[in-house]
Amino acid sequence: MPRPIEALIHADALAHNLARARAAAPGARVFAVVKANAYGHGIERAYPGLRGADGFALLDLAEAERIRALGWRGPVLLLEGCFEARDLELCSRLDLWHAVSHEAQIDWLAAHKTHRPHHVFLKLNSGMNRLGFRPEAYRAAWARLDALPQVGEIALMTHFADADAPGGIEQPLAAFAAATQGLPGERSLANSAATLRHAHAPEVAGDWVRAGILCYGGVPDYPEHDSAHWGLRPAMTLRASMLAVQALRPGDAVGYGSTFTAAEPMRIGVVACGYADGYPRHCGTDAPVLVDGVRTRLVGRVSMDMLTVDLGPVPAARAGSEVTLWGQGPGGAVLPIDEVARCAGTIGYELMCALAQRVPTRVVGGAGM
Repeated sequence: MPRPIEALIHADALAHNLARARAAAPGARVFAVVKANAYGHGIERAYPGLRGADGFALLDLAEAERIRALGWRGPVLLLEGCFEARDLELCSRLDLWHAVSHEAQIDWLAAHKTHRPHHVFLKLNSGMNRLGFRPEAYRAAWARLDALPQVGEIALMTHFADADAPGGIEQPLAAFAAATQGLPGERSLANSAATLRHAHAPEVAGDWVRAGILCYGGVPDYPEHDSAHWGLRPAMTLRASMLAVQALRPGDAVGYGSTFTAAEPMRIGVVACGYADGYPRHCGTDAPVLVDGVRTRLVGRVSMDMLTVDLGPVPAARAGSEVTLWGQGPGGAVLPIDEVARCAGTIGYELMCALAQRVPTRVVGGAGM
């Protein structure tokens, strides 16, 4: 039989979370962000739950081709734009919208031969200092684009670095308002954090919000808020079976490095999941886990293919018991991925993206909203 571990992608949770993005930004259209292979969920697996979006935003041409191959005919936005001049040929053929964030991308457009004007998103560097034109150069970049016959619509875009923090959007929002004052075109400002926390304000919601991590049930401002606060559902569950049960005596150690020693008699379960499956090795004793839907904890060090859990709270657990590493457990129990990630000193985004290819993955649940 196959090794007893699998990941589930919940199509109904994806659709639910997308609806939450709409509710948080009334009047705006929603890009479902599917970069990084839909945050590790798989573009093809996530698509049934997210096809109610107004558009898809992603990173590169290969991802755009996959979305088009699924039958999507609506807007597709390349968030980092083109990486070289010849990328514009595929943008023309696939009818892709693309970001423009530096002068070379304008140069490529000026030299591009096309019968269909391109829809571009001119990006402002409003303080994050990754991509985008600085405020003093923004209007000149807009004027260059506006003069090109290769360019049709010019949307205006920025990205918030600190939307998950109190007062984190005030300065970039002011910079965006000043740089774009009087310029025509649709606006896109809000990422997941800004959508959930601030998009009730029209100047933040703009015309398009970009729903990334929230689509997958992750929380951009955890631990200040959790998924229940925002009404989000986990879209990925990682679960495995218990392989064996060990009875420990006081003084017995567990796992590599003997990092956990039993202080009293106890039962531990050996679970078919390890860091080669994408479970973070930095999690250790006291990281949360569900066994048969009951909350308990890891003990000892995570190894490549196995980890061990305390069965004290689950006296009926046995070999074959279901272990939820994150996501939706039996009986309606939920273990948020953000909580697990915090124990590993990282964020839920990374755990989603790090799910190993060797883990069998399937889609469950309808996609009706």
